Amino acid sequence: MEKKIFEIGDKVAVLDDTITGRVVQITQGQITIETTDGFPLNFEPSELIRINIEDSFGISNLEVARSKAEKEIPKRNISKPSKTKERYAPKMEVDLHIGQLVPSIKGLTNFDMLNLQLEAAQRQLEFAIRKRIQKVVFIHGVGEGVLKEELYYLFKRYDNVKYYDADYQKYGLGATEVYIYRNS
Repeated sequence: MEKKIFEIGDKVAVLDDTITGRVVQITQGQITIETTDGFPLNFEPSELIRINIEDSFGISNLEVARSKAEKEIPKRNISKPSKTKERYAPKMEVDLHIGQLVPSIKGLTNFDMLNLQLEAAQRQLEFAIRKRIQKVVFIHGVGEGVLKEELYYLFKRYDNVKYYDADYQKYGLGATEVYIYRNS
């Protein structure tokens, strides 16, 4: 790698910024430039590149690319091992928010909406049992807790089902995870 030598009066540009200016002072390991706005700033020689005064376009993209390549540290490609929690993450999520189930709630009573949500939950639970999906998360939201209680009543009717609050960090208090035991 060639060592950059600057002289007082050289027109320079900063590699990682849009700052340009002229060299006004050179000390050991530091170069002070006066920006085109009149501010003095200190840089290391490796952070600057000389601009040819004769070149009406300033520095070329090739010069900038070469200088940046000299500074760049190659990145190591590391594959991240999957975390235990991620490996056993729920396979299926069912969003029971009424807006996800019907295009419009116009004309629906609270009782109608609750029944639609419970029918969707039962349909999805039976689908998961048929397809041998072990974990299902039912996203019901927090609300007043009516849907959550009705879901618990529904889950109690199944012998091979265990239910509990879903992962708080991911869902907050608005979801229930169902574990389905496989019959041997």
